[in-house]
Amino acid sequence: MSRSPPYPIQLRSTGSQDALAPLPLPAVQNPSHSWASLCGPPPWGLSCVLALQHILVLASLLCVSHLLLLQSLPPGGLSYSPAQLLASSLFSCGVSTALQIWMGSRLPLVQAPSLEFLVPAMVLTSQKLPLAIRTPGNCEHRTRAQASLVLRLCEGPDCHGLEVWNSSLREVSGAVVVSGLLQGTLGLLGGPGHLFLHCGPLVLAPSLIVAGLSAHREVALFCSSHWSLALLLILLMVVCSQHLGSCQLPPCPWRPASTSSIHAHIPAFRLLSVLIPVACMWIICAPLGLSTTPLELSAPTEAPWFWLPHPAEWDWPLLTPRALAAGISMALAASTSSLGCYALCGRLLQLPSPPPHACSRGLSLEGLGSVLAGLLGSPMGTASSFPNVGTVSLIQAGSRRVAHLVGLLCMGLGLSPRLAQLLTTIPLPVLGGVLGVTQAVVLSTGFSSFYLTDIDSGRNVFIVGFCIFMALLLPRWLREAPVLSTGWSPLDVLLHSLLMESVFLAGLLGFLLENTIPGTRLERGLGQSLSSPVAAQEAQMPQKSSEKAAQEYEIPFPIQNLCPCIPQPLHCLCPLPEDPGNEEGAPSEPGETADLLPSNGRQCPGSSRELRS
Repeated sequence: MSRSPPYPIQLRSTGSQDALAPLPLPAVQNPSHSWASLCGPPPWGLSCVLALQHILVLASLLCVSHLLLLQSLPPGGLSYSPAQLLASSLFSCGVSTALQIWMGSRLPLVQAPSLEFLVPAMVLTSQKLPLAIRTPGNCEHRTRAQASLVLRLCEGPDCHGLEVWNSSLREVSGAVVVSGLLQGTLGLLGGPGHLFLHCGPLVLAPSLIVAGLSAHREVALFCSSHWSLALLLILLMVVCSQHLGSCQLPPCPWRPASTSSIHAHIPAFRLLSVLIPVACMWIICAPLGLSTTPLELSAPTEAPWFWLPHPAEWDWPLLTPRALAAGISMALAASTSSLGCYALCGRLLQLPSPPPHACSRGLSLEGLGSVLAGLLGSPMGTASSFPNVGTVSLIQAGSRRVAHLVGLLCMGLGLSPRLAQLLTTIPLPVLGGVLGVTQAVVLSTGFSSFYLTDIDSGRNVFIVGFCIFMALLLPRWLREAPVLSTGWSPLDVLLHSLLMESVFLAGLLGFLLENTIPGTRLERGLGQSLSSPVAAQEAQMPQKSSEKAAQEYEIPFPIQNLCPCIPQPLHCLCPLPEDPGNEEGAPSEPGETADLLPSNGRQCPGSSRELRS
């Protein structure tokens, strides 16, 4: 084996295809090229393996969201197979991912059932309980024993338990449809994309930190079923990604010899630092009888091998004032989370900051995916997945080809509930360990954003501490003592849902404080001259050309021809030639993201050629 410094791998678009290219290397002696710089874009075989790895990360979110929501149902409260519910969610995630890569933000982002949809759904279902059994802790995750208590308390002739729960799930699906429509409308109008220009490091960093911490309760819940398995998986992931991350295996035999005259080595342990540990633990748990499907996700009858999802499969979504309130909360929280994902993914791949038109298209298509999910009966919408972005950082590689394959695999699993049910046989501690490691990577990237600012400034110290603390305090307070009551149920659902969304609170508080408290551009991290040694080194590198910056986020050529036909209010979806964000050396307004991220125009030493497949 050979060892080389592990650096992230950049996504480079070359026409209709993309290639993995190494990030610019700092000045080190005898730097060795990474595997991607020699092998070019990932071959189809490796791309399929990396896509399967992202599917396993997506499975952790899928099982967390559906399992915790279905645990609030009494046994037998679901009138259809949970496998079909998972299949419908996977199908909508696959469609949304494919659209996002093709004509959305154009970043290699995987769409998944975000946790931002879980909190309003839990609030909505908890307030559906009969008054006799509604307790202050009902919004918490109940165990099966508590669910059986619900059945015992609800045995009277006036109790309609199953009807109440089925209508509750329909109401949640209606809230998902509302959230998709609202999010799509916001994207079409271009509002969030233009607000994104005023989100500096002091807005993004607290949001990413809170996003990394937001899943700690779910991770602890899943790992608590078998802590030894969870710790062993985490240990394997750390060893593969960090200790063995720079170990390179012999040349990959599937690459054509004409691609490169130099024999390329592949950092297999780092690239497969999720798949290898999960596969090992899954194999170990199978003979021990630990790979059992949770009761809430198990079906009384065998799921079909083939099934075509279509609207009104079970019933149409139920639209009520309470569903409208929950949908508004879902849309605002999911939009905030997705904008953070765009910024994080662009920074990890050393791409230019996403321009407003890319953010607007991305949010619009995410809304379309949520509408599809709600119509298919899924209680969870689709949004950009933080754990999958954390996986990109963990394996230090990202590619549109891999993201496209993830979308196709999700759609394939959505057509076969029997295959989708296989994901539920992964032990819960394994899923919790995967989610914990990937969320920890997101948390660390939030901390790493502070070097762009003057963190010794009293203004910045207050903004960071206040945003993080209040974003974690308010949801905790509402869980312990939910005394918020206005007398009107829809308003209660809206306020309760929004105040329970920690990522939304961190983003909102950071945006308000950052843009209202006076501070210099250098202090806010918006200046060109930064005191960080890394930033000083980046400032000496050449800036990326405006043509290359526009190429990363441009929409496909056939759709570009339709831009002149788009009505004037929707022109925010198309890049404009005179867009100052794409012009090199253009003046920057306070808070403009052109100055927020490090310089991304560096070239690899000794090589200026474009990497093509």
